[in-house]
Amino acid sequence: MNTVLVLLLGGWLANPIAWVWLDPLTHDFGNITKDVEVSYAFRFQNTGSEPITIDNVRTSCGCTAPDWIDKPIQPGETGVINITYDAHDQGYFLKLIKVYFHGKRKAEKLYIEGDVLP
Repeated sequence: MNTVLVLLLGGWLANPIAWVWLDPLTHDFGNITKDVEVSYAFRFQNTGSEPITIDNVRTSCGCTAPDWIDKPIQPGETGVINITYDAHDQGYFLKLIKVYFHGKRKAEKLYIEGDVLP
């Protein structure tokens, strides 16, 4: 009985859809010049046993634009989400980026921040 329970739990705990972020979840651009676009690439690695796909990436405002390749990331491969911020407004900013992986209801949260100078 114990052997069956361990096998069942082991199969339940194994996650075929898994990833690790290769960069911090928040990127600080520091001081940037007003009206200049800046970009950053958030990288992740598929650590699961199945391909993973990004269904959607949403940002907290129109000044932040995501870009990603719409193809499955195979186990062991690295994926990239490029984020571009258009610095129109002067002052400090903190923007939220939500990444939706296929088969997962909860979004992964990434952030960009910085200070726009004249």
